[in-house]
Amino acid sequence: MAFARPRKLFTEAELYEYAVGALGRRMRSVAELKRLLRPRVEVDTEVGQTLIELIIRRLKDQGYLNDAKYAATYSSYRKNNEKFGRMRVITELKIKGVHGDVIDKAVGAAYEEVDEEKQAREYLQRKRLKKPLNQKETARIFRQLMRAGFGSKTIFTILKKWDVDEEALTALETEDQG
Repeated sequence: MAFARPRKLFTEAELYEYAVGALGRRMRSVAELKRLLRPRVEVDTEVGQTLIELIIRRLKDQGYLNDAKYAATYSSYRKNNEKFGRMRVITELKIKGVHGDVIDKAVGAAYEEVDEEKQAREYLQRKRLKKPLNQKETARIFRQLMRAGFGSKTIFTILKKWDVDEEALTALETEDQG
């Protein structure tokens, strides 16, 4: 039977060093950083919560932590490199704990000049997806584009331009609405 090691609680200086190291490895949102810091202090006490808030405030004042900048960088990276659609980026930023207003501004700025159909075609090219030959492949491409954050209207436009079987499109439309 294994015994759990006693949990080491961090002092303010150690917690600050840990937070800076975590931000040095990759950019994080405020919520993500709080999630990382919680196991290292006594969260149920007021002292632990105050310590986390103090570290967060200090990092914000020094410019190391900024959700608006984080969301803007994250959105443009996912748009330009991963070729993801707007909805996928919004969902991921929500999961990372970024506030809704900040997400709207950042994603809106990143995707304002984007033609969604062109973006979806670039995503298909990046994933090396070709024109579907049957109904099963059509459904697979439809689901993959939905997961990538593209709207069903855009997906149907692409599939229609590919001259996909009308029966397959009808089946997907009923599945999408149901």
